[in-house]
Amino acid sequence: MAILFPLPDNHDQRFKLHNEVHARASIMLELPVRCSHLALLLTHDEKIKARAHLTLLCDRFGTSPPHKEADHFVAKFDGFQLRWEQHAEFISYTFYVANILENPFDAPALEQVPVDWLAELPGKVMVATHASIMPADEKLGSLETMSCYFSNNPVVGAEVSGGAGQAFTDFRIHVDGFSRFLIIDHSLKTQQAGRLLQRLFEIEVYRVMALMAFPVAKALTPKVNQGDQRLLAITEAMSKDERDDGLLLDELTTLAAEVENHISGNHFRFGAASAYYKLVEQRIADLRENRIQGIQTIGEFMQRRLEPAINTCQMTDKRFARLSKRISNTSQLLRTRVDVNIERQNQALLTSMDLRAKMQLRLQETVEGVSIVAITSYVVSLIGLLSGALQKIGWDIEPDVISGFSIPIVLIIVALGVRRVHKMIQTEEQA
Repeated sequence: MAILFPLPDNHDQRFKLHNEVHARASIMLELPVRCSHLALLLTHDEKIKARAHLTLLCDRFGTSPPHKEADHFVAKFDGFQLRWEQHAEFISYTFYVANILENPFDAPALEQVPVDWLAELPGKVMVATHASIMPADEKLGSLETMSCYFSNNPVVGAEVSGGAGQAFTDFRIHVDGFSRFLIIDHSLKTQQAGRLLQRLFEIEVYRVMALMAFPVAKALTPKVNQGDQRLLAITEAMSKDERDDGLLLDELTTLAAEVENHISGNHFRFGAASAYYKLVEQRIADLRENRIQGIQTIGEFMQRRLEPAINTCQMTDKRFARLSKRISNTSQLLRTRVDVNIERQNQALLTSMDLRAKMQLRLQETVEGVSIVAITSYVVSLIGLLSGALQKIGWDIEPDVISGFSIPIVLIIVALGVRRVHKMIQTEEQA
């Protein structure tokens, strides 16, 4: 009997996260088996339609559909078994049919699926492949016989799963629109066979998804080359004496906007390519390949054919990142120089304003001197008029004498008054 302990409440995601490692368990297969695998690229709206379309298939055969939040589903129908998985960008369908024919690709498993349901699958096909697991037979021992199953194309393959089986493919799309995998069963367990098939299908899907970035990289290569040339032209123009820093800064800003637009628009695709390629490498490592004399292993084929394309994608992404950084450095340098020029212009303007202020001050002092004389003359004339009036009423005074003696006195008083006004103004400015 289980003992219950008084623990705190469970986190909302505890059981979901705990069971995540069991979410995509390998399928149990009856060997020998034929398989058909489809991977379709979908938009968000098409994913909703795909889930509803899967429900239609379950309703047709009286099977319970997957939960609305499930991203993995396995069910048995009349004549075939289905494994359905929803990924970030695509949805995969794998159909299994037990028993095998003499030619492993004569009657693919997809023939057991309702044709009308297949025709209405939402999305665009990215990968379509047939696979068969056949028991070991002397007829399958030679590479010539093996090549016949692949339209006489060069075959890639190896011993896998520690020698429990052999896996072969040509990584080509045949006339029926499907690629092919053939597995020779030496001592595969049912669950081991399911894992092996799933790894091979994932290698095919993930390598194609990784290569989605390759056309993007090829299209962007001329643009990053043009960006390099434009940045070089701007930096060369910056080193010349006759230049317009404002115009260069505008050109640099435009180039920076274009480069950042390319980076933002394709960052996800390049990042996804690297992630998918790592998954391909991991799945190849999980195969545990041993070389079969005379043919390439799947790992060697991928290293020679897929790795250069992924390197091109990664290099294009890095070149844009480096170009963006160089543009940023050049922009900072140019902005610094523009700021220095502006400071010089401001300094020259301040010097000119200071000179003008000094000239205005001297002019003002000259005007003040003339004003003192004018005020003194006006006041002295008033004193002269007042003295003349007093003389007429009987005062014994000489108006001219009084006016003459008043001139220095009035001049001193006016000068002191003007000086006092200056001191008052200076005190207010300092306050």
